Amino acid sequence: MTQNRTGSGPSPAARVADGAMVVTLHGEIDLLVASRLSARLDALTAGPRPDLVLDLRTVEFIDCAGLGVLCRTRNRVRDRAGRLRLVTDSAAFRRLLKATGLRDVFEVYPRLPAFGDD
Repeated sequence: MTQNRTGSGPSPAARVADGAMVVTLHGEIDLLVASRLSARLDALTAGPRPDLVLDLRTVEFIDCAGLGVLCRTRNRVRDRAGRLRLVTDSAAFRRLLKATGLRDVFEVYPRLPAFGDD
């Protein structure tokens, strides 16, 4: 277990870049943090046409509860005619998406998009 758990410290870091909300997640996304993370992402996707980028590159572990949070967030974004992108360079995470049938459900990128103001 890592000490840098996504839900144990302050809310995940978030910033706006070219109109997209970029949220950097760290550590583990599991049952212990799923509720708190879900509430934070609900708040960030409450408005119309949310554009959300979740940077998962420093996430060390994700379980089924974490995948549930990602699916819930995707559904909220779609219901509001928005866009959700996941950023990860983890082959293990990509295999997990494939094994769970979620590979084609998410837009997944190996690096952050090139934002004009960065």
